[in-house]
Amino acid sequence: QVQLVESGGGLVQAGGSLRLSCAVSGDIFRITAMNWYRQAPGKQRELVATITKGGSTNYADSVKGRFTISRDNAKNTVYLQMNSLKPEDTAVYYCNVNLFRIGRGPESEYWGQGTQVTVSS
Repeated sequence: QVQLVESGGGLVQAGGSLRLSCAVSGDIFRITAMNWYRQAPGKQRELVATITKGGSTNYADSVKGRFTISRDNAKNTVYLQMNSLKPEDTAVYYCNVNLFRIGRGPESEYWGQGTQVTVSS
């Protein structure tokens, strides 16, 4: 079994900051990519940021310079530091990881339950 537990969402005023966390646990052999997605009401889920095991990062254009993704490989945890938040950042944010489970063959993808981020104007 693999579990992803997200935390850190909430309500914040425009210009404020939030930090999301996602802890991964279970029979994990190796985690490769760790990602954050978001889905606003009436919109498709979009990739916000991604980080490889080696620490290479990539961001959606809409969040570049404002959001920072990081990971702690020892804790199997990924973070998303969100600064200068805008109302258009309002969405449910989902943690997504690709990993190999112990003795379970190919790489698989897992999702967190989602955490609401609301930015008021």
